[in-house]
Amino acid sequence: MTIEAYLRRATRDAVNRRSRKPFHWGGLAGYRQLEAIAQALHSVSSTEPETAYLQQLAGRVDRVLEKNRVLVQDLGAAHAWLRRIANCLRYPPSAYDDWASLSSQQVSTQLESLMQEFRPDFKYQPAQAALYRAWRRRWQAYGPELLHCYDIPGLPPDNLALETLFGRLRRHQRRINGHQSTRELRKFGQYQVLFGAESEADLLKQLQQVPLAEYQAHRHRLEAAEVPGRFMRRLHHDPESTMQHLMQRHADRRAELLCDVPPPGG
Repeated sequence: MTIEAYLRRATRDAVNRRSRKPFHWGGLAGYRQLEAIAQALHSVSSTEPETAYLQQLAGRVDRVLEKNRVLVQDLGAAHAWLRRIANCLRYPPSAYDDWASLSSQQVSTQLESLMQEFRPDFKYQPAQAALYRAWRRRWQAYGPELLHCYDIPGLPPDNLALETLFGRLRRHQRRINGHQSTRELRKFGQYQVLFGAESEADLLKQLQQVPLAEYQAHRHRLEAAEVPGRFMRRLHHDPESTMQHLMQRHADRRAELLCDVPPPGG
């Protein structure tokens, strides 16, 4: 992929990607990624003709950032309140030392006090208003039934571990019957090899029958297919440094092209 293609992919990812995590893609995390892209684009010189595409892209990113700035401020405040709710619930339990000493009555009292403190503007703060309505509605409907984990030792506060187990079982079943592929399965490459051997020596003999050149060719193809995915993972983990590294590659490439241009009259 070219550097410009990576930039377009990073921009589309920030705008279009979704997630089950509250206020992330395309919310706060997507907006922060766009800010990192804009910062990297503005670090490029605007006097060179080779950067015309980058300057045009920077203008479009700036318009998106300015258009959504007020909404993101509201979304950021809503996320801060969500973190305060999680702190009252001591979630996740592994991050808190006082989990074992809590009671459901203590947590209920803290949540009630926090709810009384939370008073968003329903007209000008839609994200905070939506959080307040959802929180109040669920607390009034299910509040007493949500806190049993604080009174019953060993009862987890969520069912994520159970869902993870069921997910592994489903993926294992799909691999056996071949009815449906999974995203996790694609991480291992474009093909799979099944070996049947009676001993390690027999297995080694089968592996040695694969020509080295053919193995290296498939290995290079696999490495090339994984490059875009590694770029996206780095981008999500640290968008600022990733975009700065990409702009540095662009600058190095411009310098190489200038060195290849023959001098006038040469």
